Amino acid sequence: MKILIDGDACPSIDKIKEVAIKYSLELILVIDTSHNIKYEDIKTILVDTKSQSVDVKISNLVEHTDIVITNDYGLAVICLGKKANVVDFKGMIYTDKNIENLLQNRYLNYKLRKTGIHIKGPKKRTSNMEKSLIKSLEQIINCK
Repeated sequence: MKILIDGDACPSIDKIKEVAIKYSLELILVIDTSHNIKYEDIKTILVDTKSQSVDVKISNLVEHTDIVITNDYGLAVICLGKKANVVDFKGMIYTDKNIENLLQNRYLNYKLRKTGIHIKGPKKRTSNMEKSLIKSLEQIINCK
């Protein structure tokens, strides 16, 4: 089991690293070259800035029982198809049961935006969201 982070927008890398160390898990951060993130003690894979490069790299690396941390529904679907565990940056665990509703809501919001209706963006990140992420990670790790 390893933890793969979609590093394009993940705000909790240091806390995730603590979990990986605690459970002796390999941690891989995948980012594109437009990000200036450097962690000497985390395996970091740089990909080009082409659309979906990070997602493609993660989908090629992920294996059964791995944990992927992402907010990208498309990547989540691919990883769930490979029987990996997927968690968003707020700690929500994606499942085969909830991903369909998430994709449907995203599509409906897209259609509303196309008609000029403003959709509220995500809530401001709180410390509780980070706690929820760590709790979800440990829940997944301890169930294996």
